[in-house]
This record gives sequence, C-alpha cells and structure tokens, in this order.
Amino acid sequence: MTSHVSDLIKIPQGLWSGLRELGFTAQDIARQAQLPLSTIEEPAGVTTAQYFAIWQAYSDLIGDVSQGIIKLSTAFDTAHYPPSVLATYHARDYRDALNRMAMYKQLCPPENLQITEEGESCQIELNWDSVKQSGPAMLVGITLATLLELGRRGTGQPIHAKLVEFSHPMGDVESLEAYFGCRIRVGAECNRMTLYRRDLDLPFVTYNEELLEILTPALDRALDEHQGNKSIIQTVKWILKRSLAGGRSDMLSVARDLGMSERTLQRRLTEEKTSFKQLLTQVRHEQALSYLADSMLDIKEVAFLIGYEDQNSFYRAFRLWEGTTPSAWRSQHRGLAR
Repeated sequence: MTSHVSDLIKIPQGLWSGLRELGFTAQDIARQAQLPLSTIEEPAGVTTAQYFAIWQAYSDLIGDVSQGIIKLSTAFDTAHYPPSVLATYHARDYRDALNRMAMYKQLCPPENLQITEEGESCQIELNWDSVKQSGPAMLVGITLATLLELGRRGTGQPIHAKLVEFSHPMGDVESLEAYFGCRIRVGAECNRMTLYRRDLDLPFVTYNEELLEILTPALDRALDEHQGNKSIIQTVKWILKRSLAGGRSDMLSVARDLGMSERTLQRRLTEEKTSFKQLLTQVRHEQALSYLADSMLDIKEVAFLIGYEDQNSFYRAFRLWEGTTPSAWRSQHRGLAR
C-alpha cells in the first residue's frame, strides 16, 4: 500500500550524527535493516514499518538495548534536533517543555505522548498512532530517555525519574536504573515514565524567549495544517484512544481538547453522518481487539483500559460486537500479534 506524504516519518539528521559518534554509518543501518540506502536517506521520510526497521537495526548492531539507549541519548547533539524538538529545549521550564514536546509530537509520528499530573507525580505514557503495531524496544527506551535528557539539559540539574515501566525486555536493567535514577519495571502493561511533579517547576537555563517567538508561530501553523489534514472523525478517534483509560471519554472533554464547544463538535460529526456515541463505540471495539491480543492483559484490565467501570458491561458490549465473549475471542485468536 502506498503511503501519503503526510504519513511519512522524517528522520532528523541528528540521528545519523549521533549514530556516527557511536561508530555506525547510515550504510550499516540500511544493510542491517535490509533497506536501500536511498530509502532511509529520503528527505520526504520513511514509512512506519521502515522507521521501526531502522531502530531495530540499530538495536541489533549495538547488541544490548540498554546500552544503545544510554549511549545514543547522551551522544545526541541538541543542535541537530528539528525545530519541533529544538523549541522544547528553549521553553520556560520543564513543564512547558514537556507540554510542547507532547503537542509537537503530533508532527512526528508514529509515537505520541500522554501527560498526566496527579498528586506528587507526573506520568508520561508513550502510545502509538497505529494501535496494531508497537515500536521496537530501542525506540521506546530512546523516547523516554530523551524526555529525561530534556529536563536534565534544560535545567542543568541531575533530574531522576520516580519509576520507569516498559512492556518490552530491555537488556541490562541495572544500567538503565543507574541512568534513569529509579526502579525499572519490565513486562508492564504500558510504556511509561513517572517523574516527581516538583521537578516540572524547575526553570530552564536554556530559556530563550526571542527564539521561541520565532519558532512557535511557524510550528503552530504546521500543527494546524497537520490537524486540518485529518478528518474530524480521525481526530476524535485519536483523542479517544489516548484518553479512554483516564476516564475522559465524554464529549465535553474531547470538545475541549479540540478547542470547540460540544454543540460545534456535535454539528461537525453530524455533517460527517456519524455521532460521538458511534465513534466512542468504534474506538472501544478497536481497542478491545488490540488489547485482547496481548495475553499479558487479563479481561478485567482490558475492560478498564477501554473505559468500562465493570467487567459485566464490557462482556455485554463485546457480545454485541463480536457475537462471543472476550475469553472465547482471545482463545480463537491466540496467535494474533498485538
């Protein structure tokens, strides 16, 4: 299937610079990934599958996931970041930087970030635009490590995480614990880093108001254009997938995320011959099938993750969707990859 240009992922030149620092050339990566060199150096970008293959190739070449994460995260030169990431390094404080990163990540698929502040903690969960295909362990680790590096380089302080959770095996866990400064949990239900909320208030020594005044309008225009290329249906479903487990699956919350009133959202969906209730049902159905394909999740967890408060309600809904129970469906599709 041919990808649209907007679906392609642009690889920052800084990645190749960082890999060269570690002794790997673009040719090495291309050969290991079994991709033509011209493909990975294509300015328009690569497909999600090719992007994942590139990261898996780096992982295979370096041999240990944990060492690959630590070495590349610390070797990456901030000056080589694209404008969408460079802007975060010149934010006012760590909170501002993380919020900018989550927002501008929409310009750099396939990963997206969901940030939740509660009590003394701030959780940053990594999700994928394509729920059927999770990125390789190396990409997951690099993404979370980059967010910690953002805080350390921006504040000039040795910030430590509170907890880091990975769904993948991550190699030498002790090395990762030393790097993140906290306990590492593998085999978790999601990929997530928990920070101390107090650290988000730390000011950035790299704060540059003048540079932000130049970068922000251009990035906001690009974001508006990117979001405008998505139909209202795609956008609403994307928001719902990110917020189901957090209990924010009501129309008011989604409308607020879109910067519009409930009435306007309802009108837009009516024009597309659908409704919020129909989209919520579709998303729950799609996510249920994806989660059930993961044998590490029990049925009760799946029900919670798609926004059902009790397991019985989930069972009734699933029977309407698939004509069978979640347990029976899982047994019939045991070999399905998540």
